[in-house]
Amino acid sequence: MTYKENIDKTELAEYPVSGFGGDIVLVDSFKKLKESVVILKSSDILGFDTETKPSFRKGKVNSVALIQLSNKRQAFIFRTSIIGLPGELIDILSDKSIIKAGVAIHDDIKGLKKISDFREEGFVELQEYVKGFGIKSSGLRKLSAIILGFRISKKQQVSNWEAPELTEAQLQYAATDAWVCYEIYMKLNKHNPAIP
Repeated sequence: MTYKENIDKTELAEYPVSGFGGDIVLVDSFKKLKESVVILKSSDILGFDTETKPSFRKGKVNSVALIQLSNKRQAFIFRTSIIGLPGELIDILSDKSIIKAGVAIHDDIKGLKKISDFREEGFVELQEYVKGFGIKSSGLRKLSAIILGFRISKKQQVSNWEAPELTEAQLQYAATDAWVCYEIYMKLNKHNPAIP
């Protein structure tokens, strides 16, 4: 399977918009946390992303507000702004037997370590990974179009991820980002079952 090296904005706009169509599980309590972790620990591969409330003041950086972990059918959205970074979640982030694929994960992990330090294991940086397939683009929107054939909406990117109630649009956006990372990793490895 060969992929385009890159894609420009005009060409990107021609792709249909798609998003996550499975179950979105919002985890904002320790009861929901335990139930969700049991399901996630049975997954070999997960899409990974985080969201942080944007700061419009120079020098001010907000804490990570959400961690998203997704498989094919379920996206779990953990409200770290409410439950912090509990040990059960750190166990998944430190488990090398569970692949966690994401884009620009260095900054995500750096932000999470400010909440609670841990040793990350099993992470795959898709921006680096796609280079082995001849792809030079690195942003998630472009990678989604090149590899999956659709583009994703970025309308909610700078919304308030610490809001008391997250909107349906925010949940959909957050779930889609993690799910797309999962789908990209799975698609790239479809023809090579030897690769985890």
